Amino acid sequence: GDTSAAPTASAGATDSASPGASGGVELARTEDIPVGGGTVFKERKVVVTQPEEGEFRAFSAVCTHASCLVSTVSDGTINCPCHGSKYSITDAAVEAGPAPRPLPAERISVSGGAIRLA
Repeated sequence: GDTSAAPTASAGATDSASPGASGGVELARTEDIPVGGGTVFKERKVVVTQPEEGEFRAFSAVCTHASCLVSTVSDGTINCPCHGSKYSITDAAVEAGPAPRPLPAERISVSGGAIRLA
């Protein structure tokens, strides 16, 4: 019978991700990212946005102006607290200066409700 439900043993989390880990690091769950908004992951220096339902984008969270970390996502923009730069949640284009260029895109993969850094 199929009665043997093996308990999922949690392997000790290592401090550094092993190089060659398949699928990348899980960054967030899809339900953690608000539609029309986004979430900043400061420890990974990545911001993940969901411009439209089911459409996920990821960008560097390091502002292209003075390398501050962006802090919030609201009203369709990713916002840097240092000098007021704003970037579009769709393509990270500069919506308000003084940022000189868009945030670099980060590669992510989305599967099974998990968003992973590629």
